[in-house]
Amino acid sequence: MQGTVDGFSYGLVTPVAAYVMACLGGALGLRCTARSLMNAHAWKTGWLALGATAIGSGIWTMHFIAMMGFAVKETPVGYDVTLTYASLGVAVVMVGIGVFIVGHQRVTPMALVTGGTITGLGIATMHYLGMAGMRLRGQLQYDTFTVALSVVIAVVAATVALWAAVSIRGFWPTLGASLVMGVAVSGMHYTGMAALSVHLHGAGTAAGGGTSTSALMPMLIGPAVFLFLAGVVVLFDPLLVRGRSDRQRHGGPSVPRPAPRTSRRR
Repeated sequence: MQGTVDGFSYGLVTPVAAYVMACLGGALGLRCTARSLMNAHAWKTGWLALGATAIGSGIWTMHFIAMMGFAVKETPVGYDVTLTYASLGVAVVMVGIGVFIVGHQRVTPMALVTGGTITGLGIATMHYLGMAGMRLRGQLQYDTFTVALSVVIAVVAATVALWAAVSIRGFWPTLGASLVMGVAVSGMHYTGMAALSVHLHGAGTAAGGGTSTSALMPMLIGPAVFLFLAGVVVLFDPLLVRGRSDRQRHGGPSVPRPAPRTSRRR
């Protein structure tokens, strides 16, 4: 028996909230990566790690906020805590590999493609590992073509995001890039969800289902708090706010200012 799947139980609330979290994680990750490239010696690894964790946490939080609106009409939905958090770890680690490839190596097309592919596969792995942690009275089935399409979207989105991280400077361009990244990541998620069907075990009841908000909400608190704290760090970093290099900040050589002109009265 096929289950009746509803991915929008709360209407537009969960897609919009999920998109906002994807944009937040992307914006923080792009800013942290840009910060790491401003100076080759000052906390480069730390900024890259913070950026990777922000992107991974933002994508993971986006996924499970969207899943709060997911329901199967005939059966309740729960989640395995271990697999759910494992999907977070996979997202952070594989995004980190991609970010470090671009951040520590010379930025070349090969580095961008390699880093983007690893990062995109990490995003896709996070999505489907998180889905594997779903517990319901049935079996999840996927359409192969749509799954492949979702992986391609993830890889392309990740590659473009890494390119933006090393190429785009300034607050407003970064904001625009993060909005585009949010669209791509959300598109990957809902493409993957479009591939899903549920085959129920035994006869179901029309009133047996419901959303998984109560199961997911406690698990989302930690990553959401981390994103808030990361935002505070990025917001108050003087180099990102002022846009000055370390050489300028520490009194290095700079272009001398011309002496002010004085007017002479006749």
